[in-house]
Amino acid sequence: MAELLKIRSEAEEFLKEYFLRNSQAEENRQKENQAATRIQSWFRACKVRAYLSHLHKKAIIIQKIWRGFTARARFRQMVKAAYFIMKMNFYEEMAVRIQRRWRGFFVRRYIHNFYARKSYLEGLSRKNELVRRELDEHEELQKRERDCLEE
Repeated sequence: MAELLKIRSEAEEFLKEYFLRNSQAEENRQKENQAATRIQSWFRACKVRAYLSHLHKKAIIIQKIWRGFTARARFRQMVKAAYFIMKMNFYEEMAVRIQRRWRGFFVRRYIHNFYARKSYLEGLSRKNELVRRELDEHEELQKRERDCLEE
């Protein structure tokens, strides 16, 4: 019986030891589980941060390319507008030159024509002399008529 009590007490000690070790193992397992969870969350956070950094760099590259494209397009548009303005200024200047030459020619030819003006003035003076002669003749005729009437 002593043997049985000894075995029973050993069995109880074994059970206590078993439960103690089981509870310690469970505590260790929970600690390890928490540690593994922390390590996993840290690793996943690192992966997410790396991915976000990668996305940020790619977004910067896309923005850089788009801004360069739009700036080049805007510059091309500005150059085209400046070229158009330059051409229009040139054409306006050429039109002004043509108008200036034409108006000068026209004025010299038809308005301030020296020979036409000279012939016009000569014709005018001839006509004036004719009109004066006719007026003188008319005056003489009237003078004779008055003299005849007086006699």
